[in-house]
Amino acid sequence: MNMQILQIFKKPPSNTSVSALKKNKSCHIVLSAILGWPKDCSEIPTGRPSGVYIIQPTGLHPLVVYCEMNVTDGGWTVIQRNRHNTAITWAESWSTYKYGFGDVQSDYWLGTEYIYQIAKQKVYQAKFVIEDATGSPKFADYNLFSLEDESHGYRLRLGSYTGTAGDAMTSENPKNVHNNMKFSAKDRDQDTYRRNCAYSYEGGWWYSACYSVRLNFKGGLTWGSLCTGSCKSSLILIKPALYH
Repeated sequence: MNMQILQIFKKPPSNTSVSALKKNKSCHIVLSAILGWPKDCSEIPTGRPSGVYIIQPTGLHPLVVYCEMNVTDGGWTVIQRNRHNTAITWAESWSTYKYGFGDVQSDYWLGTEYIYQIAKQKVYQAKFVIEDATGSPKFADYNLFSLEDESHGYRLRLGSYTGTAGDAMTSENPKNVHNNMKFSAKDRDQDTYRRNCAYSYEGGWWYSACYSVRLNFKGGLTWGSLCTGSCKSSLILIKPALYH
């Protein structure tokens, strides 16, 4: 599994427009054979490879996303990917974060509004994959994942943690917690600090005052005590939760 994870962070950049995807056979999309777009990557047929697909969440227009089909039974929708040497700038405005930026085969943010629209369809879970300072992948799984709508600040809700990275998102320290926090960007301060964390730390996130996790950042990433400013990459995946 470690080799599969490492390959996720080595995808080459590509044009991600829908028109380009129609012409690009390597994207594994056969438009003429699809009667309706899947609502998320969990509806991609088993056995299909990881790659760029088109989904259409309920009530929303089609979206270009990256589907991770190799990790933990596949079917994961990638909502964030970042590397410490990224070519993109994460110090973006609220509206840019809302509708997404970057390249789905490289570093990108899917869009806070789109993440909300996907996650409200069912009960979702989340997986954070963090490459530590040595390049070793670690995991943080949360059995529940949801966002409130924009009028409520895209507040993040996470469930119980399991994994190898440490539970950095639900720290007991109110200054560092991210669970139950509203999303902040450089031009919309919704954190609990007297200053603007997103402006000061150059990236939108679910800040409190201010962080124990900083993944939306151009430079060394942070995940709790695992790697403070020295994480090499991050990946955030969501898919419907499984109940038995």
